[in-house]
Amino acid sequence: MHKDTKRREALLYHAKPKPGKISVVPTKPYASQRDLSLAYSPGVAEPCLEIAKDVNNVYKYTAKGNLVAVISNGTAVLGLGDIGPEASKPVMEGKGLLFKIFADIDVFDIEVDTKDIDAFIETVKNIAPTFGGINLEDIKAPESFEIERRLKEELNIPVMHDDQHGTAIISAAGLLNALEIANKKIEDIKLVVSGAGSAALACANLYLQLGVKIENIIMFDKDGVLSTDRADLLDVQRQYAKDATGLTLAEAVKGADMFLGLSAPNVLSADMLLSMANNPIVFAMANPVPEIDYDLAVATRNDVIMATGRSDKPNQVNNVLGFPFIFRGALDVKATKINEEMKLAAVYAIANLAKETVPEQVNIAYGEKKLVFGKDYILPKPFDPRLITEIPPAIAKAAIESGVALDPITDWDKYKEELNDRMGSDNKMVRLLTNRAKTDPKRVVFAEADSLDVLKAAQIVFEEEIGFPILLGNKETILELKKEIGFDDEVLIIDPKAPEFKAKREEYASLLWKERSRRGLTLYDANKMMRERNYFASMMVKHGEADTLVTGYSRSYPTVVKPILEILDKHPNIKKVATTNMMLTDRGPVFLSDTAINPDPTAEEIADIAVMLDHTMKMFGEKPAIALASYSNFGSSKAPSAVKMNRAAKILHEKFPDMVVDGEIQADFALNPTMLKQNFSFSKLVDKKVNALVFANLDAANITYKLMKELNKSTSIGPIIMGLEQPAHIFQLGASVDEMVNMAAVAVVDAQEKAKRKQTKK
Repeated sequence: MHKDTKRREALLYHAKPKPGKISVVPTKPYASQRDLSLAYSPGVAEPCLEIAKDVNNVYKYTAKGNLVAVISNGTAVLGLGDIGPEASKPVMEGKGLLFKIFADIDVFDIEVDTKDIDAFIETVKNIAPTFGGINLEDIKAPESFEIERRLKEELNIPVMHDDQHGTAIISAAGLLNALEIANKKIEDIKLVVSGAGSAALACANLYLQLGVKIENIIMFDKDGVLSTDRADLLDVQRQYAKDATGLTLAEAVKGADMFLGLSAPNVLSADMLLSMANNPIVFAMANPVPEIDYDLAVATRNDVIMATGRSDKPNQVNNVLGFPFIFRGALDVKATKINEEMKLAAVYAIANLAKETVPEQVNIAYGEKKLVFGKDYILPKPFDPRLITEIPPAIAKAAIESGVALDPITDWDKYKEELNDRMGSDNKMVRLLTNRAKTDPKRVVFAEADSLDVLKAAQIVFEEEIGFPILLGNKETILELKKEIGFDDEVLIIDPKAPEFKAKREEYASLLWKERSRRGLTLYDANKMMRERNYFASMMVKHGEADTLVTGYSRSYPTVVKPILEILDKHPNIKKVATTNMMLTDRGPVFLSDTAINPDPTAEEIADIAVMLDHTMKMFGEKPAIALASYSNFGSSKAPSAVKMNRAAKILHEKFPDMVVDGEIQADFALNPTMLKQNFSFSKLVDKKVNALVFANLDAANITYKLMKELNKSTSIGPIIMGLEQPAHIFQLGASVDEMVNMAAVAVVDAQEKAKRKQTKK
């Protein structure tokens, strides 16, 4: 991507549609005068009086217990250095966003305009009553050590400097697993550390608690080895100083079992790696360029166990595995601090999770056949849904056992259920989709690439490595638009009407005519059809010159779906193609069908739609629980549409007894597990989280998804076409750029799945 384009995109992302990345959202009703009188005067006086009687009631009546402050003075912001408190605010807002999407923790970001330690500490202490926890961020060493130490001593809420302890906790979990794979004992290993800043020191300190011997740690900073004759060392660094004046990094790593890098790019050479002990452990975490390139390291030694800070390589040491869940557990027991016991609990919880069987959803998201504990998988993946149910309970238990929990948990099963429920509110599915698409990008035809927004979507798809766009449309227009948006990369542009593609048009026309000449199609008509971009694009997919196509931005659904259905084959077991929309809701993804094609399907067709939907949901890593939606419940009405849905359920129960599907049922009963269990305890949906609704007709399905999209502001991905042998998908008319990128990711994932199925048949 052109540097200016990337810069412009980043600035637009933060500026539009409104500045910043986080906001405050009311959690109580406020529509009526009664609501307002309870929210403020006079009703608000009652909780105030209760808190005045017992200060701990603040957790009962306010948001304090789920509110963390992300606080910085802007003195060590990412790799940008001391850029000031205001300039640090985008980073602090970003940290707040991560807290919310990974652990459902609310955040106020606080930027403090002082470099004075005492003034900073006093500011934080004065505002601490507002918060349930304090996350210190991007504060330069050595001030950060003193600030954290004193705040932990002087406040009765959790305080953690994530730059230090987050990296330490995640890397420590990776170290435990790497040692197990290398068959080495922690007390015996020789460790060389490149870097002596806050993160490196925190890592070394935590490794000592795990059993590394301090005499076996040699540490370097930019000026060389930390030796006892150096007068420039901080007190926190001095304990690692050795009588080793003049020792070089190359000399130190000879025979070393582990190299820990939190320093600068390319300081560890291939020759240095070759000099290390058998099964060397290399954590090269300088970002974006590590101390040694991952590919170089694994090519140099096939026994190396390697981790980096990069998301595009195995074993990423990613702080997001830690801080959201550590604070989640601490907040949920009203811990007065994050102590060493809690940090160690996080280490062991993360390490153990990597050894457990990986959910299929995670394998699918990362394009893996099966992630298995080993050299390339020593840490869980950030999208692993088990993080929220494994790490916070471990933290909470450690807080309780170490005596810092004010509100101990007694029902751990209920607590895990509550944690699971918290995670329905984010757009994790979009991240999973794009992440999976990137594992094996496919050729995607954008059939309306001479529209500005479509071209922007294609640019994102290319630059984010989701797929390889093929641009259909007027070439001159596309080139002008590419120049306008800074899309400089070379991609294939095809104008089906242009003279240079006459031979390809004729080839496709001849192929189509041969296939359909006995069904009323003339060669003249076939040639005419190939000048139309959706017919041309469909033929590209059918004959393997593209993997999938996306279209529909500027034309009505019937117009664009007709060429696709005429050209592309249905799956052999499918009688009628159908569609589904994936709605990203507060309860997680909910699939609605059929939203675009079949106006009034029969009971048999409803059953077929449910089977296709079941398969489609599994493709996205979801466990289907499908309700056949109606205005009646289990035979309560004899009207035709209700009877149809009832009959569809019977067909499914007979033919597919293992499918989790039932009906006919009203939507509120389907989506409310308590109501369902109380009234229809016999249903196959009882104790299941219903995440799909199949409707009796197109009116109901289409109206429902559009109401949800507009009134609830639910993100809609779709309509996703189900039942085709070759993948093709259609945008909603006037879709946004983001919606088109999401649909392109769906198209790539669908193409991946269909390619695997073809390979299996061979």
